[in-house]
Amino acid sequence: MNLHQLFRDRGRLFWILNVAGWTGYGLAAWLGALAHEKPEAYFLVILASAVSGFIGTLPLRTLYRKLWSRSVVMLGTATLVACYVIAFGWQWLRNVLYYDWVKNDWQPEHLMDYVGGVLGSFYIMLCWSGLYFGIKYYQQLQEQTEQTLKAVAAAHQAQLKMLRYQLNPHFLFNTLNAISTLILDGSNKTANLAVSRLSDFLRYTLESDPMKRVTLGSELDALDLYLKIEKVRFGDRLIIEKDIDEQAAKGLVPSLILQPLIENAIKYAITPSEEGGTLRISARVQQGTLALQLSDTGPGLGNGNNGEKSSGVGLRNTRERLQHLYGDAQAVTLAPNEPSGLTVTINIPFEVKDA
Repeated sequence: MNLHQLFRDRGRLFWILNVAGWTGYGLAAWLGALAHEKPEAYFLVILASAVSGFIGTLPLRTLYRKLWSRSVVMLGTATLVACYVIAFGWQWLRNVLYYDWVKNDWQPEHLMDYVGGVLGSFYIMLCWSGLYFGIKYYQQLQEQTEQTLKAVAAAHQAQLKMLRYQLNPHFLFNTLNAISTLILDGSNKTANLAVSRLSDFLRYTLESDPMKRVTLGSELDALDLYLKIEKVRFGDRLIIEKDIDEQAAKGLVPSLILQPLIENAIKYAITPSEEGGTLRISARVQQGTLALQLSDTGPGLGNGNNGEKSSGVGLRNTRERLQHLYGDAQAVTLAPNEPSGLTVTINIPFEVKDA
């Protein structure tokens, strides 16, 4: 059992610490007795004091657990009274044993001599109570912190999933319309292929976990499903180029991180043009950073494609997902593409799967 598990197991922790504490008390008293050359019988008194002190704190624990949820005033008052009562009985027992075992049945002249030193015992019980409350408050604080972290993590995951599943409905509408057109034209084989690709792509989007990362190679394989569907719509108007470094293909990326950007490029760069256009996907590893680039041959930044306006949900969700996953270690930039178009660059830390 590690330290974290021990602190969560309150019952075991109490017994371990209480035994250790009173054992330490006994050892300290024993060393003091050796230094002052006390008789052997005195060591029996020390042993009995440690054992009786251990037993005396058990009622304190029971009382504190019952009053834990009460007001501070009630708990504080009960603590003072209970500590004094336990200290009174404990000191009385210690003195009786001392007179009987060390003083050889010597009887004191006054009854108050039986409780001599009760103030010191009271302080010991107060210290024990302070440690008990301190550890208990620490345990409560740890539990509250863990619950808060779990709640934050759950909200974080829910937000990432929400961002991940905000697929543009226009993609589905356009694809279904294209399939419908193919059926009306009698291209049943092509329509069936498009339905199959659409089914595979939607299955992948539902099964992939937005909290997990995949290799860029796997990500590109999934994107091929999407791009083949778009090829059914655009045919030769849509040209896809890839320039993926072999090392970059092994890097880990969030699942479907490029799909919203490609969808955005098709919407603003390919669809408006009668000639269509080219999408170029490239990836490089540069000084520990994985650089992903998506370039199109559309109108570019200076012709209405100003990034924020034209990107819509796609680029905004991509930025938010990367911010959640990588914090300040990521960057998304927009730049003109030569001779025309827009280039979106994503920089994230280069990481690979463990062997």
